[in-house]
Amino acid sequence: MTKRRIFCDALGQGVAFRYPPQRVVSLVSGLTEALFAMGCGERVVGVSAYCGRYVPNLNVPVVGDYLRVDESLLHEVQPDLLLLTTGVQRPLAQHLLRQGWPVFVLPLPNSIYGIWENVVILGGLMGEVQAARALLTRWQAGWAEVAARALRPRPRVYVELWFGPHPRTPGALTFIHDVIEVAGGQNIFGYRAAAYLPLDLSAVVAAQPQVWVLFSEPEYPLDAEPLKHERGWDKMLPDLRVIVSTVQRGQNLIHDGPSLLETAAWLQAHLREVVQ
Repeated sequence: MTKRRIFCDALGQGVAFRYPPQRVVSLVSGLTEALFAMGCGERVVGVSAYCGRYVPNLNVPVVGDYLRVDESLLHEVQPDLLLLTTGVQRPLAQHLLRQGWPVFVLPLPNSIYGIWENVVILGGLMGEVQAARALLTRWQAGWAEVAARALRPRPRVYVELWFGPHPRTPGALTFIHDVIEVAGGQNIFGYRAAAYLPLDLSAVVAAQPQVWVLFSEPEYPLDAEPLKHERGWDKMLPDLRVIVSTVQRGQNLIHDGPSLLETAAWLQAHLREVVQ
């Protein structure tokens, strides 16, 4: 095992770490799931509080969550490499880098192709490019199978994501849009060249969606029926059907690990029920 320096575009600098890394901390649940799917699970020595949702029987120390980390626990597990992403995790990554930790930051994906590219990058970081490519082959084959079963005509779908108390709806520049499309739905804001849009309830009514996919986190649960009544949608959109997305593996629209394929198949099954 040698020391290698790899340029990290998100940090604008090279990152030096033992290569291939044998002790990895991942604070990104999608990357953690991908590491296990690639056969690198035995090298994961620290995870976030959310990673256990997507890796069955995960028995790895929890060293933090998405925005915080306990550096005393990092000292205990002594990672060769820490994995984070851009977006709201960037300040944490920069802090850890200043403290001398070997941090690599992967970009938040804007599409399913961004997710797949991150898997390739992850394979390179781990010295497991062939395993990463094999994972992609399986994932892409499954994606094509789901796409082949897509509904015709496509039902109009409105997606509402509550990140804690902050609601957003996905435009075209999100992998969530790709999940809706491959499952056989038509994202009503898929024409918008944007990622996550603030809610525009009048635009939702104007689009006359047939399906409302509502995601909320356990810390901030939502009940769709009272919300529908409060907005007057029980009268303006009387035939609107609701599908609830949760943080559970295979039902989480915002999780970008390999089980996103399960989520696409789950959503397709629910859309089919709604249409039929």
